[in-house]
Amino acid sequence: MHQPVGTRVVFGCGTRRRIPDELARMGLRHVLLVGGDDPLRQVGDELAAALGNTLAARIIEVAQHVPAAAARHAVEVAVRAGVDGVVTIGGGSSTGLAKTVALETGLPVLAVPTTYAGSEMTDIWGRTESADKKTGRDPRVRPRTVVYDVELTLGMPARLTGISGLNALAHCVEAAYDSEADPVTVVLAAEGARALGAALGAAVDDGRNLAARSETLYGAWLAGTALGSARMGVHHRLCHVLGGTFGLPHAETHAVVLPFAVAFNAVAAAPALARIGGVLPGRDGVAATLWDLGRRVGAPASLAELGLGPADAIRAAEALAAHPGPNPRPVDRCGAHDLLSAALEGTRPPRAA
Repeated sequence: MHQPVGTRVVFGCGTRRRIPDELARMGLRHVLLVGGDDPLRQVGDELAAALGNTLAARIIEVAQHVPAAAARHAVEVAVRAGVDGVVTIGGGSSTGLAKTVALETGLPVLAVPTTYAGSEMTDIWGRTESADKKTGRDPRVRPRTVVYDVELTLGMPARLTGISGLNALAHCVEAAYDSEADPVTVVLAAEGARALGAALGAAVDDGRNLAARSETLYGAWLAGTALGSARMGVHHRLCHVLGGTFGLPHAETHAVVLPFAVAFNAVAAAPALARIGGVLPGRDGVAATLWDLGRRVGAPASLAELGLGPADAIRAAEALAAHPGPNPRPVDRCGAHDLLSAALEGTRPPRAA
C-alpha cells in the first residue's frame, strides 16, 4: 500500500515570488515567519516585505535540534499574534521549529527550504530538552505546501552543500532498506540517490552551477518524500542521540555516520543496498562509495573530528542499543559499540566482496 503525501510542491527558479499567492490559495491571512537569519537575512527580509500585511509576527533566530525553550517561545508568539499559519524559510532547523508550532496548535505550514535537509516533506518532528532529543510523527506537522526555489541554493557554501546533500542521501538509504517500505517509496529513494550522487560534487565545485543545484534539490525533494513514507533505522536513531545528547551538529553528524551505518547493515539489507549502489558513482560497495563521496565534497570523516570522545562514544552506543528502533540488522550492545567505534575512527569501510 502507498499513501501519497498531502503536500503541494512548487519547484523551479524564482518560485519564492509565488509565496503570497500560495498563502492566498491556502486561505492564510496572518502568518508567522520563521527563519531568515544570517546568511539568509536579506532573503528573509525580502520575503517579509513581500508578505506585507499578511505578516503578523516573525522569529529570525533558530537553533539546531529545536531546543524546548525555543519551541515554547515560538508557540507563545504564534498564539499571541493570532496567526492562522506559519511560513518557514531556511534549513532543517527552521522547518523543525515551525513543525513544533504546528504540533501544538494545528496551524498549517508553508515551507521554503534553502538546504537539502528534506524535513519539509516529512511528518517527523523533533525537540530537545535536558540533553534528550525526542522525535515523533504526526500528520499535523507535515507542511501543506513546499516552495523549492533553486535560486535560493545558489552560492550555498561548499561545506554546507556537501554535508546537507549527504544528509539527504541518508534519507534515501534508510527508506530503501526499510522492510515495510512500499514499491513507490523504494523507487523514490533510488531516484533521489541517483540525482544526489550525480550532481552533488558539481554543486560543491561551483555554487552557481544552476543545473547541478537543480538536480541536487530535486534529489533532496525525493529523499525527503521517501523518508516521509518510511521508518527511520539505526542511522537516524544514532544521529538523534549524538545531536540531542552530545550536541553534535546535525548535517555533519549525518554525513559522518552514513557510510558506517550502511556497512553495519550491508549483509542484512543487501538487496536494497544493491539498488542504491547501482545508481551511485562507485563500484567498491555502497559504504565505501559513500565514504569516498564524503571526501569528495569535503565532509568530516569521523565523529572525533566533530568533538566526540571515546567515553561519549560508549555512552552513545549504550543509548542506541537501549532504543534502536526498526532496522534491517538487530542492534545489540556489541553491534552498537562496533558501529560507534567505526564512526569515531572514520576509516574507509572495506571494499565489498
